[in-house]
Amino acid sequence: MTEEKLPSVSMIPTHSNAQLEAGRLLFTRPITFMLGVANLDQLPAEDKTEICFAGRSNVGKSSLINAVTGRRDLARTSNTPGRTQQLNYFDLDGVMNIVDLPGYGYAQAPKGIVESWQDMIKQYLRGRVTLRRVFVLIDSRHGFKSADLEMMKLLDSSAVSYQVVLTKADKLKTGQMEKRIVEVVNALKKHPAALTQIFATSSEKNTGIAELRAEISQFA
Repeated sequence: MTEEKLPSVSMIPTHSNAQLEAGRLLFTRPITFMLGVANLDQLPAEDKTEICFAGRSNVGKSSLINAVTGRRDLARTSNTPGRTQQLNYFDLDGVMNIVDLPGYGYAQAPKGIVESWQDMIKQYLRGRVTLRRVFVLIDSRHGFKSADLEMMKLLDSSAVSYQVVLTKADKLKTGQMEKRIVEVVNALKKHPAALTQIFATSSEKNTGIAELRAEISQFA
């Protein structure tokens, strides 16, 4: 049995000091909650770039958004999976919109409501022309689950560019994390809309947050 290769630098995006500083400065600007979209008729005008965060319920999405934006409670966190029940829009100083999608895969809500969220997400992803990047959050402890693969299939069919962000990276030892990165990157090669450079982050330890900010700043 051949030994699995550890991740090369090319699997993790690299940014110059100037890009890292641009990312830092971007998120010193005011960011405010704009609106919650419960149906597509409420979507704001497509007059600025949007990036959005998607992930299974309880993947750490709210914590990551708070870490990236440098705000303690911009996105509400909860131990109850499925709390986010709408598309939450945040205005980053008029420069771009950041969208927090409802958690997928599981929610403590009636089946009909969950299906309604899922349908809204599909329509949003397929029809939003200002959407430049979707960051798909994956729990580094578990890797891809079936719900993640379904979301990625939807993004592939919608031709929406997306990039994986591993969360809770501090919960794995270095060797385990390296193997998880290889596993995820190899799987992404089968998905045409996926970028094969990924982020490994920890909201608690602030790992990978500066790099993610730098990536986002490229769309500002």
